[in-house]
Order: sequence, then structure tokens, then C-alpha cells
Amino acid sequence: MSDIALLPEVRAFLQQGHDCFINGEYGRASGPAHPVVNPATGETFAEVREADPAQTDAAVNAAHHAFHGTWRDMAPLQRGAILNRLADLIDQHGEELAQLETLCSGKTIQLSRAFEVGQSSHFLRYYAGWAGKINGETLTPSLPSMQGERYTAFTLREPVGVVAGIVPWNFSLMIAIWKIASALICGCTVVIKPSEFTPFTLLRLAGLAKEAGLPDGVLNVVCGTGACGQALIEHEKISKVSFTGSMNTGRKVGAQAMQANLTRATLELGGKNAAGFLADIDTQKAVAGVMEAAYLHQGQVCAAAERFYVHRSRLDEIVDGVAAQLKQLKIGSPLDESTDFGPLSNRPHFEKVSQYFASAPDQGCEIVHGGRALDRPGFFIEPTLAVADRRDATLLQEEVFGPVACFLPFDDEEELLTLMNDSPYGLTASLWTNDLSRALRLVPRIEAGTVWVNMHTFIDPAVPFGGIKGSGIGREFGSAFIEDYTELKSVTVRY
Repeated sequence: MSDIALLPEVRAFLQQGHDCFINGEYGRASGPAHPVVNPATGETFAEVREADPAQTDAAVNAAHHAFHGTWRDMAPLQRGAILNRLADLIDQHGEELAQLETLCSGKTIQLSRAFEVGQSSHFLRYYAGWAGKINGETLTPSLPSMQGERYTAFTLREPVGVVAGIVPWNFSLMIAIWKIASALICGCTVVIKPSEFTPFTLLRLAGLAKEAGLPDGVLNVVCGTGACGQALIEHEKISKVSFTGSMNTGRKVGAQAMQANLTRATLELGGKNAAGFLADIDTQKAVAGVMEAAYLHQGQVCAAAERFYVHRSRLDEIVDGVAAQLKQLKIGSPLDESTDFGPLSNRPHFEKVSQYFASAPDQGCEIVHGGRALDRPGFFIEPTLAVADRRDATLLQEEVFGPVACFLPFDDEEELLTLMNDSPYGLTASLWTNDLSRALRLVPRIEAGTVWVNMHTFIDPAVPFGGIKGSGIGREFGSAFIEDYTELKSVTVRY
């Protein structure tokens, strides 16, 4: 097969040269230009200019004005109706958004359609369903009555204000939707900064949001590097920062937010996620589980597993099965609908992942399959399978954020728990077994914000998601998001 044809709408949007969306209007930014590169070819197909300080300030001021002018006081069900209309428009323009995403990120077109588009509208509808349900509670104080007076009390949930959302390059639309929908349904307004590597899907979304009826200034988009993000974090009118990215950058973001104005921050910081396969697991299910956990979007998923601990009695057959599956993957252009495995998303990440392969033998790992960059245009790396001979091997300790699964055998459950918890991260983990009782006894002892049983990577808007330890602060989804996007106000009345 060959690449699908780009829609005329995609070509037209790219030719318009949008760099920002401020107060309901597209515009051109004034800062340095950054090339936007197709990961499948290594060639620049567009550029995006960085918002300068004045434009970043204008975006925040627009959001601040919209918060106080219209959005905070809008009827909750009206806010929900706008989110549902935006979900409809995402579905209607799904192929356009999917193609923009694949061009920027190298995500296979099938994955862009299913996750970036399908899940984005799905999450929007879920959050829209919270309209009218974000409530306080009534309380009965125990204050003494001196002259017959009485007391009653209640709490209010009030939106925090203007939210700065900083979005990574791996799932630029879907992760942005998590932040945008959480903020908007709580009555907050938003300034979002996409990665300079993947700006266009989110810029296109902003236009659709206006078409859906979102008032001007409620959603603003500015592009740029860390300097642009820092300007947002430190702005006096930003009340909350929501960041998704690496642990090292997240620590800096959290510190900057606190230093700026004690600004609250939600930090989702990735992980070195573990999967444990007990001795009773079916080989075919285990192999399918590894493929699911490790290689979706070339392993560039914060929830993906990189550490695989397999009972010693089952190691060889599972490793052999995974290697056989990897040999069958079709590596190719992400715009080819028959492609199973595309490129990494950008050159700096490609170079980072490539460095791990040369040092693997000296760091206690044997490469069983893959372990090299492909000699072709673009940022292609073979899906890689390694077996470690010690627990401190680099591929078991450092987050690669790429298509690399590293295996190590274990002998008993206590050893498995020690290995799975031996990490500064704590985002996700999974257990694979036919013994549900055993799994449920082990789950509370695993140090991770999300633990799956006989599955990995998949998330649902009804289930809270977030990390412990070095994997972050705060939760997305479920009802947990309400805590992070609202302030709790207590009111006591004497009568």
C-alpha cells in the first residue's frame, strides 16, 4: 500500500501559517521560528513562530477577561452543551485532525484516528456530563448557642481562574483535551502551549472550539519552547499550571509555579513502568500483553511498560514469542494504513533513544531483537527486545520512552514486588495472571498510581489517572479532577 492523500483542508490550514490563537483570533507570532519536521522523512514541511512575551501576556489577559466577563458565570449546562458541540466537530473533522497529528508526530494514521480523534471526543463528552454536578455540601456546625442563635454552614466549589496547560508532543490533542475539558467544565479559562514539535493539531482545535460557541478568550493557544512555558507559569494572572512531561522538567515547573505566586500545579511526569508475569499466565496472552504494553506509538506513551519481570520458568518462551511478533511488524510510513510501526516523533528523541543501544551490552543487557536505527530517511528505530542479567541494568532503571522492552526473571512473589517497586517513578504497573485472588492481594503492595490486571496502557475517563513518587502530583479523570480545578470556599451563617 501507499500513503493516503492529504486532505485539501490539511494543506490549506498549513499554508495559512497560524502561530497562535488569542482572544478568538488566529495570528502570527513574533518570536523565533521553529521548523516542524515530518518524522517519517526528516524534512521540514512547515514552521511555527514562538509567542513573544507581549503575545503570551495578551493570551493570559484575554483568558483573565473572559473568566471574569462571561465564562465563570455561565450556566453549567450551557458550558456542557458547548463541550458536546466541540466533540461533534472533532468527529466531523476527524480525518483532518488525524492527518495533522500524523504529519507532526509520526503516529500511525490508524492510531491518530482512534486515539487523538476518537478518544478526544470521548473524553470531551465525559467531562460535559459533569456540568451541573460540581457541587459543595451542607454542614452542621457544633458551635455553642449563647442566646438562642443557630448556625448552618455550606461549602462552594469555585473555579480557580486562568489555567496554563503545557502539553507534550506524544499525544498533543488528546492530552490537551484532558486539560481543556477539566478546566472549562469547572468554569476556568485556559492558555495552552503545545510542543513546538507538534503544534498544528491543537491550533486547529482552537478554531473548532470557536465554531462550537466557545466565547472569545476562553481558550487561547501560544506556541514555543520552554521560555514560552516559563512565561506562562510565572504570569501573575495564572492561577493553576497543568503540566505533562518528563520528571526533570516537571520538578522545575513545580518549583517555578510555587516561587511565582504559590500557584497550584498538577504534574503528570511519566514513568519507568513495570509489568509482572506470574508463572500461571498463558504464553499467548503474555506475548499479546507485552506488545500492548510496550510498543503502542513506538513506546512513546507515558503509561507504557518498559520493565518486564517474568517468572523464571516462563521467561524463554515469552521472550521468544515476543521476538517472533516483532519480526512480523511492518515498519513504514505512518500515513500508510498498512503500517504497524512508525518513526519516533522528533530528532532529539531519536538521538536520545539511539544512545541506549550502544551501551546496552556494557550495562548488563543482551539485545534479542532490534537495537538499531534503520538506515532510511526519518527517525526510525527498530522495536527492541532486551534481556537483562541484573536488576540495576540501565534499561531497567532509566526511562527510555521508546520502543524498548527489557526483561528480567524472578523466582517468587516477594522478589517480584521488590523489583517492581525498585524505581523513583510510580505512574503505572500491571500484573498478568489467571489467579484473581493472588492479583488482588498483590495490587495494594505495588507502588503506582494505576495498576492494571491482565491489561496495560488503556485508560478511561471515569477512572482517575496520575502518579506517585517521581511520577507526579494530582489526578486527571473521574471526579478527582474537580479538586485540582476548583477552590473550596466555606460559608458559615449565624441566624
